[in-house]
Amino acid sequence: MAPFDFSAAGTIANALVFGAIGVGFGAVLELAGFGDTRKLAGQFYFRDLAVLKVMFTAIAVAAVLVAGAASLGLLDMSRVWVNPTYLWPGIVGGLIMGVGFIVGGFCPGTSVVAASTLKVDGMVFLGGVLSGIWLFGETVSRFEPFFISSYLGRFTLDEWLGLPVGATVLLVVAGALLLFWVGELVQRKVAGGAAAEGATRLPRAWKGAGAAALVAAAALLALRGDPTPAQRWSWTTPAVKRSVEERGIFVHPAEVVALKKDLSVETVVLDLRDEHDFNLFHVGGARRVDPATLLRPEEVQRLLDRPPSTVTFLAGNGEGQALSTWKGLRAQGVQNLYVIEGGMNRWLELYPVPECVASRAAEVGPDALAWRFAYAAGSTQPASWPELPASRAFRSPCAVEAAAGHPASHEGHEGIVWPAYAFTKRVKLQSKAAVKGGCG
Repeated sequence: MAPFDFSAAGTIANALVFGAIGVGFGAVLELAGFGDTRKLAGQFYFRDLAVLKVMFTAIAVAAVLVAGAASLGLLDMSRVWVNPTYLWPGIVGGLIMGVGFIVGGFCPGTSVVAASTLKVDGMVFLGGVLSGIWLFGETVSRFEPFFISSYLGRFTLDEWLGLPVGATVLLVVAGALLLFWVGELVQRKVAGGAAAEGATRLPRAWKGAGAAALVAAAALLALRGDPTPAQRWSWTTPAVKRSVEERGIFVHPAEVVALKKDLSVETVVLDLRDEHDFNLFHVGGARRVDPATLLRPEEVQRLLDRPPSTVTFLAGNGEGQALSTWKGLRAQGVQNLYVIEGGMNRWLELYPVPECVASRAAEVGPDALAWRFAYAAGSTQPASWPELPASRAFRSPCAVEAAAGHPASHEGHEGIVWPAYAFTKRVKLQSKAAVKGGCG
């Protein structure tokens, strides 16, 4: 599944592949006339809108192809680099670059094309670009708080609009075609007879056929809708599916306890059970979340944005619900994600609560709580915090009444020493290798 990783081919192969792509891209820009500053600057005066048409055509076509490939399982969008959004710094940077584009007649990419064909203005602009990069690097520490402000993470158009990807692509295509039509009218009005020089030389029938094909493809994507979690899972690699079959994703509770002691790792436990079972007992620090809610795009994005040192564990009463949710999240690219082996039932076997708090039930379903609690213990028992030398202060329900008639108050683990359980280490921190790209 794309995007493809060429790192195994070695540094030289990487340089050849990406060098060929860069040369090809530059050649296309030069053939389109984008190495000429007069053509580039003409769009700002509405005399020649070829650049706008080419760029928005590329955006519309790429949106249809990328969304279509992702919808068919040919492309893993979680591995495609999307520049993190820093809203206000991005707006200011865009304005600065826009002014530079108008004054100099180039953007960074087209200045490289012009310089490679020995155009003096392109060389001068490229020198200014490199100088600006150096100056920015030397001074960014002075305004760093603003530079990293208004962070939105990987923020895409469909998330902003709250629409499915297919519907968003259809809007992008429709917006581009509307922009082309308005642009043609404006160009004819401003440039008059000279507008024909900047107009597309393709026959009108060809342009109509291309527009109709784009709209039809985008409409099909909108009707198809986003892939379901089951479809996404069917597209995952054999290695990921094998990790489930070999139980490589199921982590022994003792390893979870060990990681909670490790200060270099942030351990997150997401409890997928209903509120009733969660209130009866849960791991200390766990957050209860509904499985359906966890699979929503905004929640998936929060998991994707977590730092590489974060390990997330899914917990149910057993393993069924947690495994199903794990598949849905993993198919969307979430890494460092594991399931607590045996769920809370296994946890309570290894780290039991006092008999007066809970007793083992006779018969339960495969994903039901196998313990009957006398009351909602939550995380007040030492079993919820086996990684701590002393629990949070709690009042033991099993304490013998004190002579004065008041229950005895106990701190810590009341002398409990948990066994040192042997386990096979499963957790391996992974850092997602993003495939970056773009045009400056």
